[in-house]
Amino acid sequence: MKRRNFIQWSSLLGFAGLFPAKNAVANQVDIFEKQDRSKQSDRAYWVAVLDKIASPVLSNMSKGELRKNMRVEYSPTWDGRNNQVAYMEAFGRLIAGLTPFLALPDDETAESKVRERLRLQTLQSLAHAVNPNSPDYLYWGNNQVRQPLVDASYIAQAFLMEPDTLWKPLDSETKLRFIHEFKTIRQITPWNNNWILFAATIESFLLSIGEDINTARIDTAIETIEKWYVGDGWYSDGDKFHFDHYNGYVIHPMLIEVLKANVAKGRREQKDLDKAYKRMQRYASFQERYISPEGTYLVVGRSSTYRVGAFQPLVKLVLDNSLPEEIKPAQVRCALTAVMKRIFIPSTFTTEGWLTLGLLGNEQKNLADYYSNTGSMYITSLAFLPLGLPPSHEFWSAPFTEWTQLKAWSGKPFKKDYAVDY
Repeated sequence: MKRRNFIQWSSLLGFAGLFPAKNAVANQVDIFEKQDRSKQSDRAYWVAVLDKIASPVLSNMSKGELRKNMRVEYSPTWDGRNNQVAYMEAFGRLIAGLTPFLALPDDETAESKVRERLRLQTLQSLAHAVNPNSPDYLYWGNNQVRQPLVDASYIAQAFLMEPDTLWKPLDSETKLRFIHEFKTIRQITPWNNNWILFAATIESFLLSIGEDINTARIDTAIETIEKWYVGDGWYSDGDKFHFDHYNGYVIHPMLIEVLKANVAKGRREQKDLDKAYKRMQRYASFQERYISPEGTYLVVGRSSTYRVGAFQPLVKLVLDNSLPEEIKPAQVRCALTAVMKRIFIPSTFTTEGWLTLGLLGNEQKNLADYYSNTGSMYITSLAFLPLGLPPSHEFWSAPFTEWTQLKAWSGKPFKKDYAVDY
């Protein structure tokens, strides 16, 4: 990218002077406190980054031009599956993280103008997604191409989280088309791992709107995930434990949404949801401690290119006002803002504005797994759930607050950590 483009983009997002130096500086607290980290700048920064991520997808799909204009890159080890899956991946994953922001009421602020535009584009895109006559009618797959089950579930997750914002405004024909696609997708058998929650999420949405459901796809998932609990806030991903971020990308948050929907309909007990929340709180406490004083975090396991989407449990608890008692909302804001400023740099985006395949850019595209493409990257939107909280919420309004590792490595007191048994 040419220098003048870098400067223009830096100015747009308020990046000037905020990139971390290559050489570590001894007192990280001083660095962060010298930066403008007021509630306005942090929130405005999050909104600007989310808008930059979302706009290429929604501005095109709202006009039925996503397939036409989205430049899709595929992993160097792409397994040859139907490449049409990329478009549902981009759209479904994006709106799962975007929806809480869209649900806030409108006002006269600049932020609200962004929200109104993205909300309208999302609703228009939803109509294209299930219209067989649209160029952007999504590929819903079959039992030979299973990937659409994943990304249809993120659309269902968005509907579950904010039905008043995304589901109820749809016209009756579009609703019927979604119901048809969600029921038809039952032909896809999930793999025996986190995928069972994709099927359960779709069925739980159907349950929430009074449609007939495949009860086995819900109950088997809940009971199997329970068997996979290995302790201290962690679930295995299948019969064997995997040390990666899939507890964050999928397992904890989707289990919570499934249980919420089923508790609301009397199919599960509140104690099941309470237990799942406690486990997610414990897992989130690890996530907060993953963030280094410099604003980096533990990059490990498959799907590392999904970036900050891994922090979904932590930010979901922020959105639900259910953080562990020892974690203050502002310390999560400050920690994740620091992380985002390390990740969402010019090389993270193509010159056309699409997300790249690596962690910090295409020079790391070898990190992209065999199932990954440009659309896959939009799961990073899940980190932006706190934008569903109003600016007056303490997550945004409280002053700069140090996170655990920033305290630890600047010689300040911090709480010791012990395993828990739920």
